[in-house]
Amino acid sequence: MSSTAPPNASTIGIFDSGVGGLSVLAALHRMGPRHPLHYVADSGHAPYGDRDPAHVIERSLRVADHLRHHGATMLVVACNTATAWAIDTLRQRHPDLLLVGVEPGVKPAAARSRSGTIAVMATPSTLSSPRFAQLVQRHAPDCHVLPLPCPGLAAAIEAGPAAHDEVERLLDQHMAPLTGSDADVVVLGCTHYPFVRDAIARRLSPAVELLDTADAVARQAMRLMGESTSTGTPEDSWPAVRLQSTGDTEVLRRLARAGLGLDQTVERITL
Repeated sequence: MSSTAPPNASTIGIFDSGVGGLSVLAALHRMGPRHPLHYVADSGHAPYGDRDPAHVIERSLRVADHLRHHGATMLVVACNTATAWAIDTLRQRHPDLLLVGVEPGVKPAAARSRSGTIAVMATPSTLSSPRFAQLVQRHAPDCHVLPLPCPGLAAAIEAGPAAHDEVERLLDQHMAPLTGSDADVVVLGCTHYPFVRDAIARRLSPAVELLDTADAVARQAMRLMGESTSTGTPEDSWPAVRLQSTGDTEVLRRLARAGLGLDQTVERITL
């Protein structure tokens, strides 16, 4: 599949610490924006969720500068950890740049819960951030919020099929606190986790709802860019997509092909 960007079109930049943000890229892609999409997987410095905040901020600023240099007028921070720790700094560095972040879906989860208990699967860094605490205080003050830190899970997902057994082991370990819990909504608070959605669902009752925010983030990005969302976009109208990675390009290429139908080269970059 190939697509062509309109002349002099501004770009929507999307980045994550790795391939997880492809879930947001896919949602954007389905909505058929006129603007080309430029995705950077900072896989050479992943995972952000297991690193200290200073590392997350430094890498986010560096990737943002790169995307701006290549024409981005909007930046989608498709990483919960980068949003939690770096988005305020990004706004200070780039006050004229449209910014959309990704946060765990605490607000919709609290609204949908019947039991009053929700669980949030996320990286330790996201769950320990002041931004997450504020999210809970603001949108779920009357809910019991069960945090499920998942160290190592994003990195195992990033490793692909070779790490299947490790992903299964980590899910067993990290989801154990849900045993006996009355949580009826589980939030996928890392953009990597939708790639193992079925494996997560197998460990839960069919009555438990899994929630991620990729579509909501994509709709917000489209709104800020002044675009209307569409479905069933003809293949020859799909936006141009540029894929880059600071690490192993094969994982990004494989998942972009499987999830978006994009069969194209992934550029290896150094930032």
